[in-house]
Amino acid sequence: MRWSRTLQTVDVHCAGEIGRVVTGGVLDIPGATMADKLDHLNKVDDSLRQLLCSEPRSAPAGSFCLLVPACDPAADVGFIVLQPDQAHAMSGSNAMCAVTALLETGAIPMVEPETVVTLDTAAGLVRAHAACEGGKVTKVSLDMPPSFVAKKDCEIETPDWGTIRYDLCFGGVFYALVDVDQIGLTITPDNARELATQGVALRNMIAETEDAPHPTTPALNGLAYVMFRSADSDGAVRTCTTLRPGRADRSPCGTGSNANMAVRHTTGLAKPGDIAVSRSIIGSEFTTELLNVTKVGPYEATQNRVSGQCWIYGFSQIGLDPSDPFPEGFRLSDTWGS
Repeated sequence: MRWSRTLQTVDVHCAGEIGRVVTGGVLDIPGATMADKLDHLNKVDDSLRQLLCSEPRSAPAGSFCLLVPACDPAADVGFIVLQPDQAHAMSGSNAMCAVTALLETGAIPMVEPETVVTLDTAAGLVRAHAACEGGKVTKVSLDMPPSFVAKKDCEIETPDWGTIRYDLCFGGVFYALVDVDQIGLTITPDNARELATQGVALRNMIAETEDAPHPTTPALNGLAYVMFRSADSDGAVRTCTTLRPGRADRSPCGTGSNANMAVRHTTGLAKPGDIAVSRSIIGSEFTTELLNVTKVGPYEATQNRVSGQCWIYGFSQIGLDPSDPFPEGFRLSDTWGS
């Protein structure tokens, strides 16, 4: 057997959402900054993402966490998220998976009761505070990129639901935050297929007219996801981020929770020191603490700490035989949708 490429992963889930951490086989990605590297993956050479994220080596659910040398000397490692639609600057659940993998495999020495790991991302430095006990990471708290509301109470006319209102927010990537009752659904496991399909369709409609420009970093431009939200009876925010090509996030969504805290602050529902609970479609939870208020370009922004826990469930070696007829994989509509 001869492989033309070999990659190693530590397979982790965060609150149910899969994040496979690439720990070997990628030396680096071209670019002087993490934003440059993100642009390279999205605009110059997409072959690594296609190899990893398409069949027969993967499936629609889950992401790959790409670890590369940091560009900023203040960081321990560079971090990019590879997903079926594109490479993304930041993901809270995947960042927690990466930190858990780095510490529990000894790639970065674990110090109890807390180890601090700094990730260099295209959205800025993300400092992770990992609570550690008995060789296990029991919680990861991420000091997230500043989140802000770019536009509040936007409206779009849709053929199926009439007028839909949404908040355009940045939490590490851009979100359209949508109250789920507008599409006549609740965020429950039996509605996951319909939520995913309708959320991606709505995202595509909004993206046709909304450029979602970032005020300081062009590599962050563009609407990534629609996140549906509702209020649980205990005050928690029930969330369902919908990801192309058409699936529901299993976790409460870290960057989405980060963005939603900016909305809460803008509307007077949160102040520094407040903590909000985000609950996923399967009932798993993150907490988001509003630490401080700052500015990003013209926008007032919140600095938040999002916390959750991850579990390693496997180790993988992925190879590419030079005679494999599918070096960048393939996708079929039976599982990937249209």
